[in-house]
Amino acid sequence: MQITFRPAADLSTARLVARIVEQDKLPADLERPLAEGARAARFSGKADQFFEGFVERGGNVVRVAFAGIGSSTGETRSAALERAGAALAARYLTSGETMLALDAAGSGLGPQEVAAVLTGLKLRSWRHDAYRTRLKEEQKKSLARVEVVGAPDGSEAAWATEEALATGVEFTRELVAEPANIIYPASFVERCEKRFAGTGAELVVLGEAEMRELGMGALLGVSQGSEREPRLLAIKWMGGKAGEKPTVFVGKGVTFDTGGISLKPPAGMEDMKWDMGGAGAVAGTMLALAGRKAKANVIGICGLVENMPDGKAQRPGDVVTTMSGQTVEVINTDAEGRLVLCDALTWAQRQFDPAAIVDLATLTGAMIIALGDEHGGLFSNNDQLADALLAAGKGSGDKMWRFPLSPAYDKLLDSPIADMKNVGPRGAGSITAAQYIQRFVENGTPWAHCDIAGMVWADKPGATWDKGATGFGVRLLDRYVRDNLEG
Repeated sequence: MQITFRPAADLSTARLVARIVEQDKLPADLERPLAEGARAARFSGKADQFFEGFVERGGNVVRVAFAGIGSSTGETRSAALERAGAALAARYLTSGETMLALDAAGSGLGPQEVAAVLTGLKLRSWRHDAYRTRLKEEQKKSLARVEVVGAPDGSEAAWATEEALATGVEFTRELVAEPANIIYPASFVERCEKRFAGTGAELVVLGEAEMRELGMGALLGVSQGSEREPRLLAIKWMGGKAGEKPTVFVGKGVTFDTGGISLKPPAGMEDMKWDMGGAGAVAGTMLALAGRKAKANVIGICGLVENMPDGKAQRPGDVVTTMSGQTVEVINTDAEGRLVLCDALTWAQRQFDPAAIVDLATLTGAMIIALGDEHGGLFSNNDQLADALLAAGKGSGDKMWRFPLSPAYDKLLDSPIADMKNVGPRGAGSITAAQYIQRFVENGTPWAHCDIAGMVWADKPGATWDKGATGFGVRLLDRYVRDNLEG
């Protein structure tokens, strides 16, 4: 979606014009057919209301759309503005129209509010059509350009920042949506190398040999049943103060998860291409930070493996030695994400000495049972970090809900032959998974674990996404950086 700005409010050549309307503030300069049509349709500008009409201007028939935002303030207003922009995209993406003129003159919107509308419009217009070769003409995307007319000073600069964020969300969606024969550990890295070229970010890649030398027995145990070699990817953006400790984001990147020897049921297994949603979110966040030149030191780490049931695959009952030196009895090979994360966390701490660590993972089905697709689950050893992430989730729309951690749960991971098991009993499955990961946090480093299993993929359209990959996690981490690291 190409978005440009034009100062003059000349709309004589536009076939499709959109206006954002606050509640009970229908524009006073409307032609009579539009004004009476809106009233007849009971359109008053309430949040999520939409009206479309036609009028003749300069001898041309013009399609005019009104999107309501209500009368709210603060974060609620920002969300309403995004939904208004998204409603325009959903309505006209395949309408046959190629250009939409957003009439911002006299709208009363500030620069950041215009950017919010455009954010919703851009995000909702994203689709993954790369492999759809037989779409009917009316199903194909036609809307390719938005021209913002008469926006207040500062709008273009505000949009440049939000556009970088939207591009990061779109990159995450791209990675998550791609099938597992296209995105696997090596190609994930290659896709990142291409997208980060020229951004100023530095990429570091470890292959299987380097990880074996470092003693990453848990991560390598997951990948050993696959023909696809694993990768550990670090994306470094050091835009903050020199010498200041970085914050590290770690993402689970299981590019396809069969469950290994503990094989998943066949029905729905195709969805497991998105089991790398945590790594996808980390990569998208780093692209957003680099794109908007964030004034913060942040490193994103993606642990990338494929979990397959080959003759070489690890078996239930195997014992692996992690990079930390702790041993794990692998009771269930489908509890693989935590095995990837524990070695990635150890490497992150010893390599970068972070100020704080946040990991993201599509980790447990139990989290979907608990929260559905409304919130991600948050676990943390640090109240200040947890509160900051909860606030970032609320402000960005990537909402989180905190769960407990307690030594009382640790005994559920006791193993008779190793330091721990990789799973506990059926109850409190998401909590015991977090308790497992916490065992690899060293020296009291502030740490948070985000279980986003129910959030990275949607079976129906949402406010700013279509069916499929949502890009969840990018806005959460970007807002956390803005509010807590950039000052």
